[in-house]
Amino acid sequence: MNFNYSGRRPATDLKTVLKTEIKEWHFHIYFHQTNAEERQYALELRDAILCLRRDGAFVAVPLFRVNEVPMGPHPVGSYEVWVPSETFASVYSYLCMNRGPLSILVHPITREERMKVLFCLMPADVVSDHDSRSSWIGPPFPLDLTKLPILTVTVPLQYPSLSTTRVDPVLSPTLNISLEVGYSSNNPYMSLEDRAALGANVEKMLLKEKDAARAPMAS
Repeated sequence: MNFNYSGRRPATDLKTVLKTEIKEWHFHIYFHQTNAEERQYALELRDAILCLRRDGAFVAVPLFRVNEVPMGPHPVGSYEVWVPSETFASVYSYLCMNRGPLSILVHPITREERMKVLFCLMPADVVSDHDSRSSWIGPPFPLDLTKLPILTVTVPLQYPSLSTTRVDPVLSPTLNISLEVGYSSNNPYMSLEDRAALGANVEKMLLKEKDAARAPMAS
């Protein structure tokens, strides 16, 4: 679907950008359920993700079930992997390098699951997680978005227990780590002042890099 973005501008207000930052993502791993080789690779990839999570490579949570037939908007066999923004890059990197013959739908988790097309909607309103905000690793598949709700009341918190997890002091007495990720995290944002200082420092460091574009002067 094509979108008309005339009249829209990318957000530049720091407070707005931070408030609307996406904190959780879904990776849907697709396989043709009648293709034994694809199915086997998909299951091995799922096991590998679980092992790597156990070993501390990243935080990624496959759903308990594997869809052996088309389910919801997904036209072939699939399974879901939940990923917080804190480890998004690590999971994305791993799946780019290890997807094999599979395709992977990547989409954010917000209240806007799919688009509602009405003539009265402005271009800024025709966005949603599973179409205009989604991306693919590998060849894309057509989705049946009518299976999804248009809007949820709140952002669904899928694994809120991860906001309070602490390393067991008995099992790991020398390790002092708290894990707070995704929308459930209670960790405070870096202050606007700290962000400004960080940004200024990055700009100063990049003055030595001739290939780096320069940021415009702050108004």
